[in-house]
Amino acid sequence: MLAPLIEDAAGSPPNARFLAKASELAYLPADKGAAAFAAELGLNARLISVDNTQAYVAQNDDHIVVAFRGTESPTSLEGLKDWLLTDAVNLLIIPQGRLGTDLIAAGVGAKFHQGFVGAFEEVSTPLFSALKEETARRDRPIWVTGHSLGGAVALICSWVMQRHFLSVHQVYTYGGPMIGNKLATAAYDKEFAGRVFRYVNIPDPVPLLPTVSLIANEYIHCQKECVLGDTGGSDAALGQFQSFASRTVNGVLQGTLMDDLWKLVTDRVNAHLLPSYHTLLEKLR
Repeated sequence: MLAPLIEDAAGSPPNARFLAKASELAYLPADKGAAAFAAELGLNARLISVDNTQAYVAQNDDHIVVAFRGTESPTSLEGLKDWLLTDAVNLLIIPQGRLGTDLIAAGVGAKFHQGFVGAFEEVSTPLFSALKEETARRDRPIWVTGHSLGGAVALICSWVMQRHFLSVHQVYTYGGPMIGNKLATAAYDKEFAGRVFRYVNIPDPVPLLPTVSLIANEYIHCQKECVLGDTGGSDAALGQFQSFASRTVNGVLQGTLMDDLWKLVTDRVNAHLLPSYHTLLEKLR
């Protein structure tokens, strides 16, 4: 069993390893997941699942952990091409609907990725019901985490939680894509100063996405980025993406160029998977 969470150690390696494991267990089905959370993390867990979005609410007497599942398969990026490349520029919106009021609190001009917002909205009602039940029973720090798509949804969730008087203690993501524009992420940096930790494996392509316009991409990350692996390779990884810019039309990917870039992403999928993150996190002290 991993060492327990340390409430006052923001961004510490033990906390990062614990929540990376929670993000991995979030891929398991309900029966196996509950047993694994108990055996490996000492948490009682229940799966909240609505349509295509799944999250575990896992807890003990000291902590509550919300762990979002990434894609349906933890070893594949299938299904994310449209969100991360093809339609990404059209998905950067000022949210409307049920969550619009919560997200508009980020300020005038703040835009979020519609797909990530919609994924969270699917599960928000039963998830918040479970969290309010847990906090009413015993007030404890709430940790939010996720890998890949799950990391993006974890960030959306954290913002909305604050608006619903569910105070977020810390947020840890692994290989997560960008979720919004500069104004949105500036609001995150202010709201969650010192409480967001985005772990990035340098060769992992997903944190460089969504990317449609390789010359002027409106998406940007919130802080804090925690780099894993050999930082000397970061320029090479980014350079491979930027090399496509000279082949775009007005900075936008078209035709087979989109497929070529997606092949570059999927060729690097091993760097995106959680086993790679676990290996690098084990080296942190």
